[in-house]
Amino acid sequence: MQQAAAAGGTIVKPAQATFWGGYAGYFADLDGHLWEVAWNPQMLPAD
Repeated sequence: MQQAAAAGGTIVKPAQATFWGGYAGYFADLDGHLWEVAWNPQMLPAD
């Protein structure tokens, strides 16, 4: 999210904890397209 903002994007919804155990947030790129950034450490592939 910080990289998106530094590149000129607009944070629409800051990343926050979700009910499914990860984090998610939204930003708009320079063309106005919305993107979701999601991360869940429980969904990482097995080593």
